[in-house]
Amino acid sequence: MIDLIVSQGRVADRAARMIEGAARTARALAERYGLSAQYIGTPAPAVNDDWTQSLPQAHQTLKSMADAVSASLDGGNLPVLLNNTCSVSLATLPVVARRYPDAVVLYIDAHGDFNTPDTTGTGYLGGMVLSGTCGLWDSGHGAGLKPEQAILVGTRDVDPGERKLIDTAGVRVIPPNQTTAENVLAAVAEAPVWVHIDWDVMDPGAVPADYTVADGLLPAQIRAIFDAIPRERLIGVELAEFNAPTDEKQIEQALAVILDMVSPAFVAA
Repeated sequence: MIDLIVSQGRVADRAARMIEGAARTARALAERYGLSAQYIGTPAPAVNDDWTQSLPQAHQTLKSMADAVSASLDGGNLPVLLNNTCSVSLATLPVVARRYPDAVVLYIDAHGDFNTPDTTGTGYLGGMVLSGTCGLWDSGHGAGLKPEQAILVGTRDVDPGERKLIDTAGVRVIPPNQTTAENVLAAVAEAPVWVHIDWDVMDPGAVPADYTVADGLLPAQIRAIFDAIPRERLIGVELAEFNAPTDEKQIEQALAVILDMVSPAFVAA
């Protein structure tokens, strides 16, 4: 059984339409597969603030998202999270690490999200997610993910200080031109797999995201990853940062691309 869990509280959002993007993705998946969705948090306006402000503001949404993932896993279900921002994973990935200590996290994202409060140049909470879950700094929402069990996929925009931390910690990186189903399967070996996707990993134009970074993944590469992961080893999926356009036709086009890419996870469930 699939549990759709939707983040609707502001979690460091700097773009106005990502809360809407998460809600629209959830509605499309619910309609396609006859599912119900659990909505968490109360929307608030986007603000270009520092992590020291956005993290405490998001406390209740983050805690509730972690509780929902925990309950889904307790029930033996497949949690599929629709997150407004990657920052939600500060609370959800520690749950995964506790429940599945041997799990591999495929962190499919244009960015490393491996800055810390000491290295960030922007103060953006979303740029410190993976480092927090790996215990390089204390977010207050747990840690426990071993860096060697995190694999950055499609990553191509990394700050110099962040790069040093990634290399020192031993986080593996599969760049866009090496992102094939075969390489991903070889990297995860026989481990359970949690898939995190920030839509900025795509080549610009496929799915609107908060950021655009050239030379990204194509939809066929994402779909091939889902096709290749055995269903019994897929333990959860989180999809983040769909910055929904204001034009309804563009929303529908982007949702069609998203639903096609992730469809293997739903068909097999």
